[in-house]
Amino acid sequence: MLALPAWAQSDEPYMYGGFGAGQARAKLDAQRALGVVLPAGVTATSISRDERDTAYKLFLGYQMNRYWAVEAGYFQLGRFNIDASTTPAGTVNGRFDLKGINLDLVGKLPMSDQWSLLGRIGTQFNRTRTHFDGSGAAALNGYDPSRRDTNMKLGAGLEWNPGGMAVRAEAERYRVRNALGYHIPVNLVSLSLVFPFGRSPTSAPRMSSVAPSYSPPAAVMAAAPPPPPEPVATPMLLPPPAAGIPIPPRRLSFSAESLFGFDEAQIRPEGARALDALAAELKGSSFQLVTVEGHTDRLGRSDYNQTLSQQRADAVKAYLINPGGIEASKISALGKSESMPVTRAGDCKGEHKSAALLRCLQPDRRVEVEVQAEVSSSGMSNSSGNNNSSPR
Repeated sequence: MLALPAWAQSDEPYMYGGFGAGQARAKLDAQRALGVVLPAGVTATSISRDERDTAYKLFLGYQMNRYWAVEAGYFQLGRFNIDASTTPAGTVNGRFDLKGINLDLVGKLPMSDQWSLLGRIGTQFNRTRTHFDGSGAAALNGYDPSRRDTNMKLGAGLEWNPGGMAVRAEAERYRVRNALGYHIPVNLVSLSLVFPFGRSPTSAPRMSSVAPSYSPPAAVMAAAPPPPPEPVATPMLLPPPAAGIPIPPRRLSFSAESLFGFDEAQIRPEGARALDALAAELKGSSFQLVTVEGHTDRLGRSDYNQTLSQQRADAVKAYLINPGGIEASKISALGKSESMPVTRAGDCKGEHKSAALLRCLQPDRRVEVEVQAEVSSSGMSNSSGNNNSSPR
C-alpha cells in the first residue's frame, strides 16, 4: 500500500464525522422463524416476506494516517416482515427491528489524488426486537422476544475526496443473531457524507524571489553548514513597469502550500492573489519567455509525483494566461517531479511520511517561475545577468 500513489501530502491525523443512508436486505429464513413461533400442529401454507428497508448510520472516526482509521458508529438497519396463512385456518404476522453500535478498523488504498478504495472489519453490538401476533389457529396472544448480541461485520467501498467533504459508496455485511436464536445475514448498500474536523490550518503562503546568482562548486556546498530555515513570508512584488520596458531576468519560487490545497492542482484564493501580482508585473513589460516548473518532494511514486508536478505547472500557466492576461505563446509549463530538490541528501532523513519529515522536505514542494529577459537583435540580453541565470 505504501508504494501506491498517495492522495495527500501529509500524514497528519485528524477527526471526522458523517452520516449515511441506503438500503438493507435481510435473509429472514421465514420457514425456520414460523417453525419456532407457531403452535404445535399448525403449519404455514402461504408465506410472504418484506426483506428490504431503508437503513441509516452515524459515525465518528479518527484518521491515524492516510491508510488507516478507527471508526465508531450507530446503525439502524430497518424493519423486516413475515406474513403467512396457516392450516388449520389462521394468520400470523411477524416483524424484526435491527439496530446497534459498531467499532471498525477502516483501511484506505489511494488510487489517485481524489479516489480511494475502502475496506473495513469490525465488531457490532446489536439489538433485535421481534414481534409476532396471529389469529385463528395461529393465535399467539403477542410474542415479543428481543435479543442483544455481539458479532462481526465486514465492508468494502469507494471514497471520493475532492478536498474537504468526502463521499463514500459502501457495501457492508452484518451477521446478526435474532431473538429466535439463529443467525441472519443483513447486507447494507449505502452512500455517506464525511466531514473532517480538527485538522491544523494550512501553512501560510510563501513566495520568494531569487535573482540570478553564481552557483558554487559541489565540494564547497558540501562543506558549508546547512542554511537557516527560510522565514515564511510573502514579499511585495514591485509595481508593473511602464509598457515596453524590458523586465530583468529573475526566478520566483512559490511554495506548493501557498498556491494549492491538500495535494491538489487547483489554485487557492491566496495563491491567486500572488499570481495576480506577478501577472500585473509581467503584463505590458518586454520579456522573452516565462517558464513555469512544478516540483515535488521525494516521497511517493515517481510517476505520481510527475503527474502532480505537471498538473500544478499547467494550473499556474493557465492562470497567468487567463485571467492574468499573459500571451500563451510566451509561457511554457514543465513538471520536474522530485528530480531537482532544494534540500540536500542527508538533510531530511527517513522514508516514512512523518510530520517532521514532511516539514523538512517542504522547500522541495514548490512551483518556480523563471522570467527570461528579452534578447536584442545582436543576440545579447538587454539586461545584464541573463548569462548568469540560476542553474536549472
